[in-house]
Amino acid sequence: MVEPDVQTRTVELLKNLAPREGYNLTALSDVRILRSDRPLARTPVLYDPGIVIVCQGSKRGFFGDQVYLYDEQHYLAVSVPVPFTMETAASAEHPLLAIYMHLDFSVATALLLELEQQVPFTAKAAQSMMSSPMDQPLRDSVLRFLTALSHPLDAQILGPALVRELYYRVLTGAQGQALRAALTLQGQFGKVGKALRHIHASYAQTLNLAQLAGEAGMSVPTFSAHFKTITQQSPMQYVKSVRLHQARMLMVRQEMTAAAASHAVGYESASQFNREFKRLFGLPPAEEIKRMQRNFAVPPAQQPAVFVSSH
Repeated sequence: MVEPDVQTRTVELLKNLAPREGYNLTALSDVRILRSDRPLARTPVLYDPGIVIVCQGSKRGFFGDQVYLYDEQHYLAVSVPVPFTMETAASAEHPLLAIYMHLDFSVATALLLELEQQVPFTAKAAQSMMSSPMDQPLRDSVLRFLTALSHPLDAQILGPALVRELYYRVLTGAQGQALRAALTLQGQFGKVGKALRHIHASYAQTLNLAQLAGEAGMSVPTFSAHFKTITQQSPMQYVKSVRLHQARMLMVRQEMTAAAASHAVGYESASQFNREFKRLFGLPPAEEIKRMQRNFAVPPAQQPAVFVSSH
């Protein structure tokens, strides 16, 4: 049961931290506050590893045959970069207010090592994405964190420790075991994780299935099967998705033309890029960028660099 006072104060702080629609920067580079005053239909997104805490409104993520709810009662944790489809429920009277935290692996790893010394965790299947219930300790941590973010000096001095506290709550929460297994990159999940890191570091270069399988240290058939289990896409579909999402962000954040963005992410054919872009996002590049700018009327510098490709 949520304590009404905690929920009310949390929402008030978020409204002050996010005075406008779209992504609002905070004093911490890995933390942004999202506000949406309108519902958003299903749209493709690409989340980097991180945590999404929705304090008002709700989102649904559609990943393969799974549906992930993240709302006032549930948060979302993402352990590896995965493309999926997302929709938002919000209104001007009840805006969506959410905290987006890009995962700092150095902080998470140090905390994992300390946790392992105190409370060794039982091996559990790693997961790419998980929706978990909010409990009162996490809600209290969120309130302390937002209170600090509201004061620049507090955010700079106390913020990092409060981020670590939030990581702790998530890693010891309902899905903490699966997330800890994913972050330590165990077993086949870890092998595919190496290929995922390679894709995100080299997506603009020529990539092929044999090369990615070799990066993972697996045969092509085994790699393809495990890759699809983790990402719900074939390896080369995933590469294409990453390139298209990155191109969209280049057009929004750096105001690149479609031709320049397609070349920057590794496409040799502009016409092929335009076809595949429209197939994924439902609109040609120019119209999709206008839609994003209309739905999230913020300057390009305000757009998130890596954590979410949109929404």
